[in-house]
Amino acid sequence: MTEATHTVKSYEQELERLRGMMARMGGLVERQTAQAVKAVVDGDEEAAIEAPDLDPEVDELEREAEALAIRILALRSPMAIDLREIVAALKITGDLERIGDYAASIARRALKLDMDGGISLIGLRSMGRLVQDNLRRAIDALATRDRDLAVAVWQSDTAVDELYTAMFRELMTYMMEDPRNIGSCIHLLFVAKNLERIGDHTTNIAERIYYAVTGEMLPAVRPRGGLGPQQTPPAIPDAR
Repeated sequence: MTEATHTVKSYEQELERLRGMMARMGGLVERQTAQAVKAVVDGDEEAAIEAPDLDPEVDELEREAEALAIRILALRSPMAIDLREIVAALKITGDLERIGDYAASIARRALKLDMDGGISLIGLRSMGRLVQDNLRRAIDALATRDRDLAVAVWQSDTAVDELYTAMFRELMTYMMEDPRNIGSCIHLLFVAKNLERIGDHTTNIAERIYYAVTGEMLPAVRPRGGLGPQQTPPAIPDAR
Protein backbone atom coordinates (compact mmCIF):
# COMPACT_ATOMS: atom_id res chain seq x y z
CA MET A 1 0.00 0.00 0.00
CA THR A 2 1.38 3.38 -0.91
CA GLU A 3 2.00 5.30 2.28
CA ALA A 4 -0.12 8.43 2.49
CA THR A 5 0.87 11.55 4.40
CA HIS A 6 -1.87 12.85 6.63
CA THR A 7 -2.21 16.40 7.85
CA VAL A 8 -3.58 15.17 11.19
CA LYS A 9 -0.68 13.50 13.00
CA SER A 10 -2.92 11.56 15.37
CA TYR A 11 -4.68 9.98 12.36
CA GLU A 12 -1.39 8.64 11.01
CA GLN A 13 -0.50 7.40 14.48
CA GLU A 14 -3.78 5.49 14.67
CA LEU A 15 -3.12 3.85 11.32
CA GLU A 16 0.39 2.88 12.43
CA ARG A 17 -1.00 1.47 15.64
CA LEU A 18 -3.47 -0.64 13.67
CA ARG A 19 -0.68 -1.91 11.43
CA GLY A 20 1.38 -2.73 14.49
CA MET A 21 -1.45 -4.76 15.99
CA MET A 22 -1.77 -6.80 12.79
CA ALA A 23 1.97 -7.36 12.72
CA ARG A 24 1.95 -8.63 16.31
CA MET A 25 -1.01 -10.89 15.58
CA GLY A 26 0.78 -12.20 12.51
CA GLY A 27 3.90 -12.99 14.52
CA LEU A 28 1.90 -14.78 17.20
CA VAL A 29 -0.13 -16.97 14.85
CA GLU A 30 2.99 -17.76 12.84
CA ARG A 31 4.59 -19.02 16.06
CA GLN A 32 1.42 -20.89 17.03
CA THR A 33 1.38 -22.67 13.68
CA ALA A 34 5.06 -23.56 13.85
CA GLN A 35 4.67 -24.94 17.38
CA ALA A 36 1.56 -26.88 16.44
CA VAL A 37 3.30 -28.58 13.50
CA LYS A 38 6.34 -29.29 15.67
CA ALA A 39 4.11 -30.83 18.31
CA VAL A 40 2.67 -33.29 15.79
CA VAL A 41 5.64 -34.24 13.63
CA ASP A 42 8.27 -34.19 16.39
CA GLY A 43 6.09 -35.23 19.31
CA ASP A 44 7.17 -32.10 21.18
CA GLU A 45 4.97 -31.80 24.27
CA GLU A 46 6.22 -28.32 25.20
CA ALA A 47 5.27 -27.03 21.74
CA ALA A 48 1.86 -28.67 22.09
CA ILE A 49 1.28 -26.75 25.31
CA GLU A 50 2.65 -23.41 24.07
CA ALA A 51 0.47 -23.06 20.95
CA PRO A 52 -2.89 -22.97 22.81
CA ASP A 53 -1.38 -20.78 25.52
CA LEU A 54 -0.80 -18.02 22.94
CA ASP A 55 -4.47 -17.99 21.92
CA PRO A 56 -5.78 -15.51 24.52
CA GLU A 57 -3.21 -12.92 23.44
CA VAL A 58 -4.23 -13.34 19.80
CA ASP A 59 -7.91 -12.99 20.72
CA GLU A 60 -7.25 -9.82 22.73
CA LEU A 61 -5.29 -8.26 19.88
CA GLU A 62 -8.15 -9.01 17.50
CA ARG A 63 -10.61 -7.25 19.80
CA GLU A 64 -8.32 -4.23 20.18
CA ALA A 65 -7.68 -4.00 16.44
CA GLU A 66 -11.38 -4.26 15.64
CA ALA A 67 -12.21 -1.52 18.14
CA LEU A 68 -9.50 0.76 16.75
CA ALA A 69 -10.53 0.15 13.13
CA ILE A 70 -14.15 1.00 13.95
CA ARG A 71 -13.01 4.13 15.79
CA ILE A 72 -11.00 5.27 12.77
CA LEU A 73 -13.93 4.64 10.44
CA ALA A 74 -16.28 6.56 12.71
CA LEU A 75 -14.08 9.56 13.52
CA ARG A 76 -11.77 9.97 10.52
CA SER A 77 -14.04 9.18 7.55
CA PRO A 78 -11.14 7.62 5.62
CA MET A 79 -11.23 7.54 1.83
CA ALA A 80 -9.56 5.65 -1.03
CA ILE A 81 -6.55 3.58 0.01
CA ASP A 82 -6.98 4.34 3.71
CA LEU A 83 -10.56 3.09 3.64
CA ARG A 84 -9.52 -0.09 1.82
CA GLU A 85 -6.70 -0.69 4.29
CA ILE A 86 -8.96 -0.34 7.32
CA VAL A 87 -11.71 -2.54 5.87
CA ALA A 88 -9.07 -5.12 4.94
CA ALA A 89 -7.64 -4.92 8.47
CA LEU A 90 -11.00 -5.84 9.97
CA LYS A 91 -11.11 -8.97 7.83
CA ILE A 92 -7.42 -9.86 8.12
CA THR A 93 -7.48 -9.81 11.92
CA GLY A 94 -10.45 -12.19 11.77
CA ASP A 95 -8.49 -14.54 9.50
CA LEU A 96 -5.46 -14.39 11.81
CA GLU A 97 -7.62 -15.19 14.83
CA ARG A 98 -9.06 -18.23 13.04
CA ILE A 99 -5.57 -19.41 12.09
CA GLY A 100 -4.66 -19.23 15.77
CA ASP A 101 -7.70 -21.33 16.65
CA TYR A 102 -6.79 -24.01 14.12
CA ALA A 103 -3.17 -24.08 15.30
CA ALA A 104 -4.31 -24.48 18.91
CA SER A 105 -6.59 -27.35 17.84
CA ILE A 106 -3.71 -29.09 16.08
CA ALA A 107 -1.52 -28.75 19.16
CA ARG A 108 -4.19 -30.21 21.44
CA ARG A 109 -4.62 -33.19 19.13
CA ALA A 110 -0.86 -33.77 19.18
CA LEU A 111 -1.15 -34.62 22.88
CA LYS A 112 -3.61 -37.41 22.03
CA LEU A 113 -1.54 -39.06 19.31
CA ASP A 114 -0.15 -42.56 19.68
CA MET A 115 2.33 -43.07 16.86
CA ASP A 116 3.38 -46.65 17.56
CA GLY A 117 1.61 -48.01 14.49
CA GLY A 118 4.34 -47.17 11.98
CA ILE A 119 2.44 -44.26 10.44
CA SER A 120 4.69 -42.05 8.32
CA LEU A 121 4.52 -38.32 8.96
CA ILE A 122 6.58 -37.30 5.93
CA GLY A 123 3.53 -36.01 4.04
CA LEU A 124 2.23 -34.12 7.06
CA ARG A 125 5.65 -32.58 7.62
CA SER A 126 5.72 -31.38 3.99
CA MET A 127 2.22 -29.95 4.26
CA GLY A 128 3.05 -28.22 7.52
CA ARG A 129 6.19 -26.71 6.03
CA LEU A 130 4.31 -25.35 3.01
CA VAL A 131 1.48 -23.91 5.10
CA GLN A 132 3.99 -22.22 7.41
CA ASP A 133 5.91 -20.80 4.45
CA ASN A 134 2.74 -19.40 2.88
CA LEU A 135 1.68 -17.86 6.18
CA ARG A 136 5.10 -16.26 6.64
CA ARG A 137 4.99 -14.81 3.13
CA ALA A 138 1.46 -13.50 3.66
CA ILE A 139 2.55 -11.73 6.83
CA ASP A 140 5.55 -10.31 4.98
CA ALA A 141 3.24 -9.09 2.20
CA LEU A 142 1.04 -7.46 4.82
CA ALA A 143 3.97 -5.62 6.37
CA THR A 144 5.45 -4.46 3.05
CA ARG A 145 2.20 -3.93 1.11
CA ASP A 146 3.58 -6.25 -1.58
CA ARG A 147 0.83 -7.13 -4.04
CA ASP A 148 3.07 -9.48 -6.08
CA LEU A 149 3.94 -11.50 -3.00
CA ALA A 150 0.24 -11.61 -2.11
CA VAL A 151 -0.52 -13.06 -5.55
CA ALA A 152 2.24 -15.67 -5.11
CA VAL A 153 0.69 -16.77 -1.82
CA TRP A 154 -2.76 -16.90 -3.42
CA GLN A 155 -1.44 -19.14 -6.19
CA SER A 156 0.29 -21.47 -3.71
CA ASP A 157 -3.03 -22.66 -2.29
CA THR A 158 -3.15 -25.25 -5.08
CA ALA A 159 -0.12 -27.06 -3.66
CA VAL A 160 -1.65 -27.09 -0.17
CA ASP A 161 -4.84 -28.67 -1.54
CA GLU A 162 -2.84 -31.32 -3.38
CA LEU A 163 -0.89 -32.24 -0.25
CA TYR A 164 -4.11 -32.46 1.74
CA THR A 165 -5.61 -34.83 -0.83
CA ALA A 166 -2.47 -36.98 -0.74
CA MET A 167 -2.55 -37.04 3.08
CA PHE A 168 -6.21 -38.04 3.08
CA ARG A 169 -5.53 -40.99 0.77
CA GLU A 170 -2.46 -42.07 2.72
CA LEU A 171 -4.22 -42.03 6.08
CA MET A 172 -7.23 -43.92 4.69
CA THR A 173 -4.81 -46.58 3.48
CA TYR A 174 -3.25 -46.91 6.94
CA MET A 175 -6.68 -47.38 8.48
CA MET A 176 -7.70 -50.05 5.97
CA GLU A 177 -4.45 -51.94 6.40
CA ASP A 178 -4.58 -52.05 10.20
CA PRO A 179 -7.66 -51.11 12.26
CA ARG A 180 -5.35 -50.37 15.19
CA ASN A 181 -4.28 -47.24 13.31
CA ILE A 182 -7.80 -45.82 13.14
CA GLY A 183 -7.61 -43.70 16.29
CA SER A 184 -4.32 -42.01 15.42
CA CYS A 185 -5.29 -41.61 11.76
CA ILE A 186 -8.55 -39.87 12.67
CA HIS A 187 -6.58 -37.36 14.76
CA LEU A 188 -4.15 -36.88 11.88
CA LEU A 189 -7.01 -36.37 9.43
CA PHE A 190 -8.25 -33.52 11.59
CA VAL A 191 -4.71 -32.15 11.80
CA ALA A 192 -4.39 -32.23 8.00
CA LYS A 193 -7.81 -30.61 7.60
CA ASN A 194 -6.91 -27.86 10.05
CA LEU A 195 -3.69 -27.21 8.16
CA GLU A 196 -5.72 -26.97 4.96
CA ARG A 197 -8.01 -24.46 6.66
CA ILE A 198 -5.00 -22.43 7.82
CA GLY A 199 -3.98 -22.41 4.16
CA ASP A 200 -7.43 -21.13 3.18
CA HIS A 201 -7.32 -18.29 5.70
CA THR A 202 -3.80 -17.44 4.55
CA THR A 203 -5.16 -17.18 1.02
CA ASN A 204 -7.92 -14.92 2.34
CA ILE A 205 -5.26 -12.63 3.80
CA ALA A 206 -3.45 -12.52 0.46
CA GLU A 207 -6.70 -11.54 -1.27
CA ARG A 208 -7.35 -8.76 1.27
CA ILE A 209 -3.83 -7.39 0.83
CA TYR A 210 -4.17 -7.35 -2.95
CA TYR A 211 -7.48 -5.51 -2.72
CA ALA A 212 -6.15 -2.96 -0.23
CA VAL A 213 -3.13 -2.22 -2.41
CA THR A 214 -4.76 -2.17 -5.85
CA GLY A 215 -8.45 -1.56 -5.28
CA GLU A 216 -9.10 -4.65 -7.40
CA MET A 217 -10.27 -8.14 -6.47
CA LEU A 218 -8.43 -11.32 -7.35
CA PRO A 219 -10.53 -13.84 -9.32
CA ALA A 220 -13.46 -15.22 -7.32
CA VAL A 221 -12.53 -18.79 -8.28
CA ARG A 222 -9.30 -19.74 -6.61
CA PRO A 223 -6.80 -22.13 -8.19
CA ARG A 224 -7.54 -25.57 -6.76
CA GLY A 225 -5.38 -28.62 -6.45
CA GLY A 226 -6.06 -32.25 -5.71
CA LEU A 227 -8.87 -34.26 -7.20
CA GLY A 228 -11.61 -33.18 -9.53
CA PRO A 229 -14.96 -31.91 -8.25
CA GLN A 230 -16.50 -35.38 -8.22
CA GLN A 231 -13.54 -36.93 -6.37
CA THR A 232 -12.94 -34.48 -3.56
CA PRO A 233 -12.34 -36.19 -0.19
CA PRO A 234 -15.38 -36.14 2.10
CA ALA A 235 -15.64 -33.01 4.22
CA ILE A 236 -14.24 -33.24 7.73
CA PRO A 237 -16.01 -31.01 10.27
CA ASP A 238 -13.93 -28.24 11.81
CA ALA A 239 -12.60 -29.40 15.16
CA ARG A 240 -11.27 -26.65 17.33
